[in-house]
Amino acid sequence: MLKLNIKDEIAPLKAVVLGTAKSCGPTPAPEDAYDPKSLEHILAGTYPLEADMIREMEAFAAVFRKYGVTVFRPEVLENCNQIFSRDIAFVIENKLIIANILPDREQEVEAILHVLDKIDEKHILHPPEEVHVEGGDVMPWNDYIFIGTYSAADYAEHITARTNKKAVDWISRQFPNKNIKSFELRKSKNARENALHLDCCFQPLGKGKAILHKNGFLVEDEYEWLVEFFGPENIFEITADEMYHMFSNVFSISPDVVVSEKNFTRLNSWLRDQGFTVEEIPYAEIAKQEGLLRCSTLPLIRE
Repeated sequence: MLKLNIKDEIAPLKAVVLGTAKSCGPTPAPEDAYDPKSLEHILAGTYPLEADMIREMEAFAAVFRKYGVTVFRPEVLENCNQIFSRDIAFVIENKLIIANILPDREQEVEAILHVLDKIDEKHILHPPEEVHVEGGDVMPWNDYIFIGTYSAADYAEHITARTNKKAVDWISRQFPNKNIKSFELRKSKNARENALHLDCCFQPLGKGKAILHKNGFLVEDEYEWLVEFFGPENIFEITADEMYHMFSNVFSISPDVVVSEKNFTRLNSWLRDQGFTVEEIPYAEIAKQEGLLRCSTLPLIRE
């Protein structure tokens, strides 16, 4: 049995579900795009090829092996995009929460049943139907749980609005000992302004550092709260272009080791200056679907 344990984003990683790009299907039709960035690449004829995405994910798996992490992969479903395992479930402390995701992605959960079978079922939580939540919006951080949300009246009109106010309330009830801090995110049909999830504009790191993008937040005070929480001197502020390329969606294997995209030159130099070991891998093709390293992982156990 797996003894789930996730209290933050950075403790040494022991076990993870890494998505798969195998048999992810043909390029979607424009009307089937889940997010503005995928749509942009579908229309431009630059949507990523399966072979390239498999290669990128294998590079990620190799880094996990290097650090002795146990890696689970989903069963391959034919013609199904299963790259972003963070969307389908996430762990807080010793509980795995199955996300209520876009209805046509439910089979992705079935593809990780061989992992769920290793977890005591009383530690698996199924939120009620009205609770919309995806793992990219949820970050356990010691005494806090940070949650990205969108609570404006036009929520239903945005396919990019993934976590609602009911999710914030529900998670608060499941973890009464935690301080819940929610952040209103900017939702837009313009891929250069849209913060699909919280991890598209914010990422806490080891050594007290964090990556932030101010314009991803709708409420300036909420952004300022994070600046204050981490301290301005500890923050790497990314530009709109860097947010578009998913600079904040890196992944910590431990407090000292960060996996990052090899083209993130400015960020990777800063990380090294702060004393991090940076494991650079190619991930630019997967990034075209508005998801990157953190989105592809579902951490199960950290030390």
